[in-house]
Amino acid sequence: MLCAGLALVGGGVAVVAQIEGSAERGVSPIDSSSSFEVSGIQVDVAAKTADAARYAGWREAQRKGWRALWSRTHAGAAAPQLSDSALDAIVAGVVVENEQIGPTRYIARLGVLFDRARAGQILGVSGQIMRSPPLLVIPVQWSGGAPQSFETRTEWQKAWARFRTGSSAIDYVRPTGTGSDPLLLNAAQAGRPGRIWWRMLLDQFGAADVLVPTVKLSRLWPGGPVIGRFDARYGPDSKLLGAFTLRVERSELLPQLLDTGVQRLDELYVAALREGRLQPDPSLVIEDPVEAAEMEEAVEAADTAEIVTPDVAQGTTSVTVQFATPDVAAVNATEAQVRGLPGVSGAATTSLAIGGTSVMRVVYRGDAAALRLALQARGWQVEEAGGVLRIRRGGGASPSPSATPTP
Repeated sequence: MLCAGLALVGGGVAVVAQIEGSAERGVSPIDSSSSFEVSGIQVDVAAKTADAARYAGWREAQRKGWRALWSRTHAGAAAPQLSDSALDAIVAGVVVENEQIGPTRYIARLGVLFDRARAGQILGVSGQIMRSPPLLVIPVQWSGGAPQSFETRTEWQKAWARFRTGSSAIDYVRPTGTGSDPLLLNAAQAGRPGRIWWRMLLDQFGAADVLVPTVKLSRLWPGGPVIGRFDARYGPDSKLLGAFTLRVERSELLPQLLDTGVQRLDELYVAALREGRLQPDPSLVIEDPVEAAEMEEAVEAADTAEIVTPDVAQGTTSVTVQFATPDVAAVNATEAQVRGLPGVSGAATTSLAIGGTSVMRVVYRGDAAALRLALQARGWQVEEAGGVLRIRRGGGASPSPSATPTP
């Protein structure tokens, strides 16, 4: 008994030590705002003093950044001229990527952040047209043959913390890596397909699914070239959405390699979202428990009902329905049509993916089979897999353009 007690105490100390040590692992995201960002602006300015040259360089970066932002949002058109005071009002910050300061000269590569609300009024951009469901990010780095996520503070984790997500269509949920994150979101969990643990983790972080961006680093010799193979993986089954390879000639350029890798991976994830491949896994949805009163009503209805029809069924069932949402109008139209079915007491979209497939929770007086018949009677084509219904317009019905999913 004494040995067992000592073993238990020892195990507890080991776990506490892992959690306490995680305070040195965390890397908080630098910026999660929705600012417009223009990076890689080259400036070379001379002035009477170093401070004057730097100030003039930042002014020039704002002008160049404004022209680049306008060109990006207006298909290469020339930007209207704005005064420096007007630019000061819409610029949220200047990011120094690299700078060299001399007595009378300033050479730098800068980035400019434009406030989305103020700059958007001039640009005519009201907001993000397409947005994914919230997706948990677990960056996994392979180095020296061993995988790491939040167990230690890695350069890959720092690169994801530096990435500015405001201009992306992906709603990234980026853990800091502190507290219990190293124990819960480790490299082993990133490759575990079991759904029960994933449901708990995603519910804790407020996410609908998981992204596992992976990089495998190979160093040819100490201080020499570094090769990184990047994989865009998605979901608990680690589906591969795309891959590419980058290389730098010196180890000191590793942060630049990883920053470029993050941007390329974001492009892959956005492309997958547009193509409808970045869809929430229905098996990760936590089913709502049935209340005791509803269960009693279902039992009484089963005892007293003589004829059961699709419109009057035994008890209330919560059914998960997937449907294509090419635009916001398709969401509203589909919800309204489903709510209009006899026996439906509620229909709400629980996971929205504009440009892809969204998920709706339907409360129906009957079972999933009866709801399927009711949908088919209204002209929907219905497919069923694992208790989840996938609906789309087709057959003899003439759907409205907003409710027609992209083929």
